[in-house]
Amino acid sequence: MKQIFLKRITIHILMSVCLPIVASAAQFELVTAKNKVTIYYQKGEYKLDSITAHLLASDIELVSGYQPKVLTDISNAKGNIIIIGRAESALVKNVGNKAFDPAIKGKWESYSLRFLSKPSANIANALIIAGSDARGTAYGVFSVSEKIGVTPWYWWADAKPKMQKSLVIDGVDFTSKTPSVKFRGIFINDEDWGLQPWAAKTFEPETKDIGPKTYAKVFELLLRLKANLIWPAMHPSTKAFYHYPGNIKVAEDYQIVVGSSHAEPMLRNNVSEWNQKEMGRFNYLTNKKKVDEYWESRIKESSKINGIYTTGMRGIHDGAMEGVKTMEETVPLMDTIIRAQRNMLKKYVNESITKVPQVFTPYKEVLEIYDAGLKVPDDITLVWPDDNYGYIQRLSNAQENRRSGGSGVYYHASYWGRPHDYLWLNTTHPAHMREEMTKAFAMNARQLWVLNVGDIKPAEYATQLFLDMAYNIEPFENSAFLMTHLQNWLSTIFGDKQSASAAKALWHYYDLAFERKPEYMGWSQTEPTTGVKFTAYNHLFYNDQAQLRMDAYDQLLAQVKDIGTNIAAKDKDAFYELVEYPVKGAAWINKKFLFRDKAFIYASQGRLSAAYYTSLSGGAQEKIAAETLYYNTKLANGKWNGMMDMFPRKLPVFDVPDFNLPLKKSLPAFCAVPEGYNQADSTTDLGTSRATILPEFNKWNKQRYFIDVFLTQKVKRTFTVKVSEKWISVSNSQGDLTPDGLNSQQRIWVEIDWNKAPVQASLKGTIIVESGDDRYTFAVTANNAHVKELENFKGHIEAAHYLSIPAADYTAVKNTRSLHWSVIEGLGSHGRSLESLPLVEEAGEGYLDTLKVKSNPVVEYDFFTFSQSPADITVSTLPTYPINKNFELRYGVSIDGGPVTIFNFRTIGRSDEWKKNVLSNSAQRTFKVPDLKAGKHKLQIYMIDPGVILMQIFIDLGVEQPFYGSLSLNDMQARKQQSFQTH
Repeated sequence: MKQIFLKRITIHILMSVCLPIVASAAQFELVTAKNKVTIYYQKGEYKLDSITAHLLASDIELVSGYQPKVLTDISNAKGNIIIIGRAESALVKNVGNKAFDPAIKGKWESYSLRFLSKPSANIANALIIAGSDARGTAYGVFSVSEKIGVTPWYWWADAKPKMQKSLVIDGVDFTSKTPSVKFRGIFINDEDWGLQPWAAKTFEPETKDIGPKTYAKVFELLLRLKANLIWPAMHPSTKAFYHYPGNIKVAEDYQIVVGSSHAEPMLRNNVSEWNQKEMGRFNYLTNKKKVDEYWESRIKESSKINGIYTTGMRGIHDGAMEGVKTMEETVPLMDTIIRAQRNMLKKYVNESITKVPQVFTPYKEVLEIYDAGLKVPDDITLVWPDDNYGYIQRLSNAQENRRSGGSGVYYHASYWGRPHDYLWLNTTHPAHMREEMTKAFAMNARQLWVLNVGDIKPAEYATQLFLDMAYNIEPFENSAFLMTHLQNWLSTIFGDKQSASAAKALWHYYDLAFERKPEYMGWSQTEPTTGVKFTAYNHLFYNDQAQLRMDAYDQLLAQVKDIGTNIAAKDKDAFYELVEYPVKGAAWINKKFLFRDKAFIYASQGRLSAAYYTSLSGGAQEKIAAETLYYNTKLANGKWNGMMDMFPRKLPVFDVPDFNLPLKKSLPAFCAVPEGYNQADSTTDLGTSRATILPEFNKWNKQRYFIDVFLTQKVKRTFTVKVSEKWISVSNSQGDLTPDGLNSQQRIWVEIDWNKAPVQASLKGTIIVESGDDRYTFAVTANNAHVKELENFKGHIEAAHYLSIPAADYTAVKNTRSLHWSVIEGLGSHGRSLESLPLVEEAGEGYLDTLKVKSNPVVEYDFFTFSQSPADITVSTLPTYPINKNFELRYGVSIDGGPVTIFNFRTIGRSDEWKKNVLSNSAQRTFKVPDLKAGKHKLQIYMIDPGVILMQIFIDLGVEQPFYGSLSLNDMQARKQQSFQTH
């Protein structure tokens, strides 16, 4: 059986993956006191040679202040020169014949850099940039630009290079590899709130649209990123790409391959080009002649360009094909349509149809048509889409991989649709994208990769990462390389001093958003649109999950502020665009909803602070508005006016929450409640019950819990906190409350000093909180016993009726020779996950044999419980899809060597479970144990299907407290803050 393995290799990269690393003693002087380089390109060859030659001259001027001359006549050349051209061109051959590298001849988009000393009497030194084709040459030119410090984002992110009086480059002898993926590019989509209004009003007012001036900048960016493909903007706000002849011309000049989305056959933009009043319904059954004429006219028009044709048919805009009701009708009609389209392509583009690039994208309902038996011609590339949320729905099996057209991937970093849009900020986690795309490459999806980038901004890093992987996948096959890549990218923009801290800050930003994207914090949905709800973060237990999340954002904001103070003046705009605005936006929308939650919860407790939390929530919205106003009007002197919209589609999540706070009457002026107390669920009233209990402490987990003290009336109060035992430690022994803002409450942290605690199983004590006549007594219980079973125990230990275990924190893993559980660095909110590998095309060698599942690789988790109880063991996985139609998403669970229960977390269609999964980046299955004895236990999770990714195990022993996200004691310990006074 053929297997395709994901390599796990260690690669040490000292520079960005974009830059070749070649040891060379040769140095080439571009601009020095003695030498000023001149640039030559071959006249009469590609227009792109002229474009890149002049861009290189501009890049050199950006760095040095000197703009080299750009010429075509080399007869009078002298000094140091750069030669740009196709390897077979006369100019390159005449000057650089000794430098010609036969390895690039006939290759796809390859280039070589060669240094020649004294190639002629007048020429001192020559740098030959030779390409196997026009784009290969361009990539070579822009690799030199990167060597001198000009990042691909110099214009799109205002990443200004460092000025250098002397400009000398090393390592100019280099031959590139063929790109990992043949066609690599972006899809500009949902441009209504950014790129289109910005282009129309600010950058290209003469067109009042995304036109040739804008596309020239887009195409330059693509070439600098070593990409070659565009799916143009196609929303109703934008006229079709072919509406402006200048668009086609600029694509030809830049040698960019023009395709179209899954819903736009034959390079047509149905939304703006199909006129139903004049042309009738877009229905192939009832209006075949008009539809054929519509496609045929575009094929004639585009026959000479670099194009990739989308085959098949859908509705006008991302909807199902009209005129068919059953699959029995749909499949033969789709087959007829594809044959008709191919006949047109044969007639107008190339009689040899296999030489015409074509794709078929089984997106949404089209996948059902494909599975129902549609025979897609062998030479058409199958483009597998993700589910719009970053999870690729399927990849090719062995039979599909034998198709000459191969396969590719359409992937989203921005999306409009159900269950919720994410159009505002870019929060696609690098580790998530890496995992999906390396998986795609391993399964031979290597013909075309396209990324839905929305408006390009603010998806800068997602675009860079995606296209870097598409160009050279090798270093990314090691999951640990991602942080290096992010840091290297930031280093090219901000320099080495700030890149490490900026990379950590951005990674933290991605981690927090992976748990819940900023746009999802209203717990609302769209299509149909629902109102906002309370978040699922627990404010009352687990050390206040909501506050821990806000503390994490506060820490992140402080990091970004600190980094920003040390950013060079020239880099301030880039830092704001790439780091500061996204972090601030994410932090404040999180706070908007978490403050709103607290206002309601605390109002139900009668807290005076509840009203203040409403103002904090509204203030968070005001901060988002202020930052967005700055982005659009002040940033880069107004360059990006119209690019940033904080209300895309005006969904409820972007509004100021409504407040109708519950009223609580007849409470003492001073109150105190412990962690875990929920007034809404309590049968006792806070005003009458003055005794309660804190969750149990134990020395193995070293927990801390809180007691909140607060005012319910506009009075001033002094309070004291007394402990009955010296081993009980509190953060405050006394304090003052005043009725202004958050000064009306304090959080007292309670911990155990285990060095002072007697060695016994059931320690008991009390904490008394007093203010005037108001007295509250809290019972404290702690376990400091000597448990012989735990003397050398390396597993996980119960904490107050639950355990939370990151999947990568296993006790043991037992793999077979061919199958293994492998750690993925950076993936998941815990920072590490486990994946079942290798990825294979067909079942075999242990996969799918559920009758012998105990012979499969197993990961084991030893854990210990203190009392007998039922247990709900919830396993959280990344909500991926089976790698192809030969597999499911199964794993087996066993406790203490007992029978294995098999779970499958595959979701079908757009079910409610799928919606919940993609909004939380988690799929859950619960293994119920009716009676779990006290003592040691072993949880075993067995491999069944490839590509299953384990993230977390939560064992509920009766904690009766909901939690959201990736909860673990280690996480809580790491995220504890010192802000005791204001929570």
